[in-house]
Amino acid sequence: MAEYSWPPMNTRKVMGKRLNRLDGIEKATGRGKYTSDLNKPDQLWGAVLTCPYAHARVRGIDTSAAEALKGVSGVRVVSPAGTEIQWAGTEVAFVAAANEHIAHDAVALIKADYEVLPHMVKDDDLKKAGSRVKPAGEQLDGDPDLAAKQADAISEGYYAIPVLAHCCLEPHGQVISWKGDKIEYNPSTQALTPILADLSRQLNVPSTNIHVHQDYIGGGFGSKFQSDRWGVESAHLSKAANGRPVKLYLDRATELTIAGVRPSAYARVKVGGKKDGTITLWESTSWASGGIGGGGTPPLPYVFTKIPNQRKNHSAVSCNTAPIRAWRAPNNPQASFITCGAIEDFAAKIGMDPLQVFLKNVGLTPRPDTYERQLKKGAELIGWSKLWHPRGDSGSGPVKRGLGIGVNAWGGAGHACTARVNIHPDGSADVEMATQDLGTGTRTVMMQVACETFGLPPGSVAVKIGDSNYPPGGTSGGSTTVGGVSSSTRKAAVQALDKLFEAAAPSLGAPANQVEAVDGKIQVKGNPAKSLAWKAACQKLGVKSISESADNNPREALKEGLNTGNVGGVQMADVSVDIETGVVSMNKLVVVQDCGLIINPKTAESQILGASIMSICGALMEERIVDEITGRVLNAEMEFYKLAGLADIGEIVPHLEIDELNDKRGVVGLGEPPMVGGIAAIANAAANAIGVRVPSVPLTPDRVLNALERRNS
Repeated sequence: MAEYSWPPMNTRKVMGKRLNRLDGIEKATGRGKYTSDLNKPDQLWGAVLTCPYAHARVRGIDTSAAEALKGVSGVRVVSPAGTEIQWAGTEVAFVAAANEHIAHDAVALIKADYEVLPHMVKDDDLKKAGSRVKPAGEQLDGDPDLAAKQADAISEGYYAIPVLAHCCLEPHGQVISWKGDKIEYNPSTQALTPILADLSRQLNVPSTNIHVHQDYIGGGFGSKFQSDRWGVESAHLSKAANGRPVKLYLDRATELTIAGVRPSAYARVKVGGKKDGTITLWESTSWASGGIGGGGTPPLPYVFTKIPNQRKNHSAVSCNTAPIRAWRAPNNPQASFITCGAIEDFAAKIGMDPLQVFLKNVGLTPRPDTYERQLKKGAELIGWSKLWHPRGDSGSGPVKRGLGIGVNAWGGAGHACTARVNIHPDGSADVEMATQDLGTGTRTVMMQVACETFGLPPGSVAVKIGDSNYPPGGTSGGSTTVGGVSSSTRKAAVQALDKLFEAAAPSLGAPANQVEAVDGKIQVKGNPAKSLAWKAACQKLGVKSISESADNNPREALKEGLNTGNVGGVQMADVSVDIETGVVSMNKLVVVQDCGLIINPKTAESQILGASIMSICGALMEERIVDEITGRVLNAEMEFYKLAGLADIGEIVPHLEIDELNDKRGVVGLGEPPMVGGIAAIANAAANAIGVRVPSVPLTPDRVLNALERRNS
């Protein structure tokens, strides 16, 4: 059996290096084309009519004027008379036309008649939700009533985190043509292989008749797994137009309304314990929403799961807004915000440094050594011993400074996928897989693994992804991509190299198992004098290329040791708060993270930077705002759906735990975990600065000033 294990850490020459992304220049210069840039010959443009009401029944639809408009090739009604609409923005009809302007004019000509029904879009008050509440039932561990009686102190708090939209810079959509029995599909997707199967099922077309191609994607964050109604209906419009391609991308208002949201989370929490900081009690009543069907279930208490006495009640609240989709670390940022906020409030209640309370209770986590190490490192990098002060004791003057803590956890084991590695007689080599690069550097890490295996310099192996003609890839979700693609690439490359050894070994006068690939040569092990240059060795193949395929099987991966799961991390924030204006400013965000073997520290740090910016957005400015009366999203455009710019983020300090201990665990995904604890850390830092909890994020000036007013009243 081939030996697939990773090369020892101190011998690697390509893996572990801070290499630029293979596609960096393409993207920076604009040469790299996203599918939303794609315009095909004889292309039609699609547009969608959506319902303006949060809850309504369709009485009737008249499409005759739209169908009669010159340039319109087709109209499809997807919400016919009698359909009950459950959220504003629901798709009612689709149009295809000769150009974008005609398509939108046609949509405006469609006459839809609705019976408007009562709706509910507010989810922050559990008492007003009535029959829309679905309790999960009480969970009880230990004896919380006795623990409450025996506690030296009990802290009580309310914590609220709103619905956020995915806000992908490239909206959802596709270019698609259905001609005869063949479909050509160019989506914006984070699931190139699975979306083929989804479209096949939706259209009842054999998957072998569908070709999917995507070079680049402008963001997904968990919202772009399926073909969606706009993909399916565009296919039908193309078929009706004799296979002409139909291009349909959601406009920004529709994108922010229906294309995916992260659920809200609200909780009333009691934390009790001893004066020395030992936590013995957790009680929480929590609820969540995001749309029809309710929201997620934040895992409470987060990370500190072994608190001995717990009482938990969680409910889902169904609202008349578009349903939730997976959003970078589903339910974890909400849980970290609630849990870390409650722990820091308990620390303030007993007059203790929250860092010491977190350290005191690391035994209540699944990985005590990891969190203790990371808390201490984060404290060192943020200057905790120098800058921390008791809550509110931040000196004179209107600008107050504070520090706060958040924690994270994640799985991140590799997904199922298949890599095919080819070595050609001319010395060229490539890796093929029908996966996607979500912007994380997937192409680059696959190249690094292949080059490391072959003993070749960076860039010597081409990477071919983004096409369903290649072996199947997995979904880029759950931080599973790098583990899957690196492991399957390693295995296929080792197998291909063994075949090259068999071809080259006779010329070296040695058996194939005594040959190695080092520094661009195939040589007898430990003997550079007996070697062939890589290209000369490949010429021994004659006219036939080597082609080897290998899988990453999640069930077998742990035994192989190439990738594993489960990581922890700590975020610490340093903020300033102007108590006259309520403005919260970032000074620094420190992120300490373990993630196993790191193939490229530069792209790994980039993941942390991106996650940190998303945390800052969620902590300071980002939220979906829905009008209670009309049921419409009020800030469904980029002027008022606020995101952070460079001036808002302060200094971000990523610290990757690159060492033998973590390296031996194999590759673990990194996309989700550093997203989790930042909101908690920033909210806690603001509380430390001004001396009072701002219960709801984002920490907008009005919320900060209201909290200060309550403190002073």
